[in-house]
Amino acid sequence: MCSSRASIYTYYSLSVDLVYGFLQLSPNVDLQINTMGTKQEANGGLPPPHELENLMPEDEKNKQKIVSKYNMTKDAESAGDYDPFTERNLPNPTSNMDTLTHLLKASLGTGILAMPKAFKCAGLISGIFFTILVAVVCTHCAYVLIKCSHVLYKKTRRNAMSFPEVGQAALENGPQSLRGWANTFRIFILVSLFLTYFGTCSVYTVIIAKNILQVLAHHMHQDQEVDIRLIILALLLPLIFMAWVRNLKYLAPVSMIANVFMGIGLGITFYYLVGTGDLSFKKVKPVTPPAMWPEFFSLTIFAMEAIGVVMPLENAMKTPRALLGFCGVLNKGMSGVTIIYILLGFLGYLRYGDLVDDSITLNLDSTEIPAQIVKIAIAIAVYCTFGLQFFVCVEIMWNCIKDKFTKRPDLADYVMRTIMVTACVLLAVAVPTIGPFMGVIGAFCFSILGLIAPAFIEVITYWNIGFGPGYYLIWKNILVLIFGLFALIFGTKDAVISIIAVYSTPSTP
Repeated sequence: MCSSRASIYTYYSLSVDLVYGFLQLSPNVDLQINTMGTKQEANGGLPPPHELENLMPEDEKNKQKIVSKYNMTKDAESAGDYDPFTERNLPNPTSNMDTLTHLLKASLGTGILAMPKAFKCAGLISGIFFTILVAVVCTHCAYVLIKCSHVLYKKTRRNAMSFPEVGQAALENGPQSLRGWANTFRIFILVSLFLTYFGTCSVYTVIIAKNILQVLAHHMHQDQEVDIRLIILALLLPLIFMAWVRNLKYLAPVSMIANVFMGIGLGITFYYLVGTGDLSFKKVKPVTPPAMWPEFFSLTIFAMEAIGVVMPLENAMKTPRALLGFCGVLNKGMSGVTIIYILLGFLGYLRYGDLVDDSITLNLDSTEIPAQIVKIAIAIAVYCTFGLQFFVCVEIMWNCIKDKFTKRPDLADYVMRTIMVTACVLLAVAVPTIGPFMGVIGAFCFSILGLIAPAFIEVITYWNIGFGPGYYLIWKNILVLIFGLFALIFGTKDAVISIIAVYSTPSTP
């Protein structure tokens, strides 16, 4: 019976092909073909697809179902005819090299200077493996966020999304019970991102001022408390000019300058570590007690994490798919960042041992010219980083208010940027010791935004697609969730302890 149905199907398909060929050769003939006793509209002579399916053998039907399910599960991003990246029209898209430059600058922040302190908390040998672990987890979570955004582009027929919009789209296309929480989740990510990066930019202002102050104090011997506020105020105009750069394409040269000056600062620091003293294994511990490990993970996660700039970079790329892949821009950038972090942490701890300070530059002799060059170079590098970090805050705020300023959007954008930078600088002037407070926000927000949220978004995105063999996506994200909760709890605890230590000191400004 099965073979006879197959023969009928083959004969029927051949007849359809002959009719279709006749219609192509005779374009002026307007026929309506009656198939199986039912009228069809002129459709090139082809019968409806469901009629062909009725004539197919059962084994052929099953093969088609299996292939369809396998393709959707293997690569949801390739499903469908809609290509979001051909629909994306950008006036000044960034190249792969521009994106790599931005990524390096976003990840090589001032947190790298605390890596020797982190190695002190973990131990010389375990610090290497723990740094690789943190780098793999952070990079993977950024990768997951980008991958899910590409899947959701096709589901929603959109060609670009911000981080909050990715979270919202995941819930809107996920389980029915969670769809009502989509907008709440978007607002939560928005507020967390804004608080984290706005506070980070205020801290950057203080860091720039303190590095300049240390050099000026050596030569001019002026009062530190008054000077740091004056220096912060003096930074207002330069920071406003930096924030006025509206396109990531034009920020790429600035990020390159920042990388150069950070490289100069780190290069001289490496010289101090290797060329000015003995590297002794006797004054370091290969492995520390587990009670000290949480501080290591807190310092390293917050130093490496750059989840807030991932989607803006992806949205501005000329070839967004190049961000992913084993040898993609993301993996290349984070691999280089990881090597630099390990080198500085390893050599810094090996050089100074338990005497290493919170920032390795504090161990350098400020009376020497090379040490002063390090401080100035790092100040310039942080200043050049300000525009990229502040871009996250600007994008969030502008998306909230742009619909109210449709007549003169350019003027409104510049005014908004000016007001935001002024508020950022005034916050730094009012509380120069804002760093410990941002430790709490950073510990709380970066653990949720950088680790927990991407894992949650991936589970929801693939809810109707499939979790892979053995539900490996579920098990993998459970491990990421545990790691994120570990960083959240202990990172917040350490930040609170730092606040208590700062404000229990009477001499603190």
